[in-house]
Amino acid sequence: MIEIQNLHKYFDVHHVLKGIDLTVEKGEVLSIIGSSGSGKSTLLYCINGLEAIQQGEVIVDGVSVHDKGADLNRIRQNLGMVFQQWNSFPHLTALENVALAPRIVKKLSKAESLAIAEQQLKHVGLADKLDAYPSSLSGGQQQRLAISRALAMEPEYMLFDEATSALDPELVGEVLETMRMLAEEGMTMICVTHEMGFARDVSDRVAYFHDGVMEEIGTPDQIFGTPVSQHTQKFLANVR
Repeated sequence: MIEIQNLHKYFDVHHVLKGIDLTVEKGEVLSIIGSSGSGKSTLLYCINGLEAIQQGEVIVDGVSVHDKGADLNRIRQNLGMVFQQWNSFPHLTALENVALAPRIVKKLSKAESLAIAEQQLKHVGLADKLDAYPSSLSGGQQQRLAISRALAMEPEYMLFDEATSALDPELVGEVLETMRMLAEEGMTMICVTHEMGFARDVSDRVAYFHDGVMEEIGTPDQIFGTPVSQHTQKFLANVR
């Protein structure tokens, strides 16, 4: 599981995360909602060690991510992350993009890496794009390429940082459908998202963040149906 205990994060004097306590169980889908600047994305960066923390602890499968002796490369193999921007290598085909990390990080042979890459591209519906370059793919296809690249490392957890926010509206659905598929397969997922329908339909729990504080967490029915926090109520009224 992922355990977060009294997590504080500062950027200079700006207190971005203010004592976050959270546990995510294996197989759970947690969606994190809230206004821009509330600390949602920063939390994901702290979970996989991309951002340092000033107080508290992040524990993934019993390993403290921010300990000085922590092997971040090994930890990140277990934490697949999908960003807002897909950041593919433009000079590599889709197949080569996905095969790269297994070859370099896991030291697999070229044949093994390519076999995994092909499997994962087929998994996300890109079987006909193996030899395509990123520039020839739509935004939705590029984001599914990014998802398959993360899956190629065979992670236990997937972290999604607003994976659909950079997409044109007509392309959002294909990425959300891929995320729904992973959830149905039992992947543990933490999804920072503005897609309220996805959060309501797919999540086991939904957390609402406001000004660096996790104000409320509960089932989708609780958060969307009977939110307790006035900030949650106002946010949901605005997005609806």
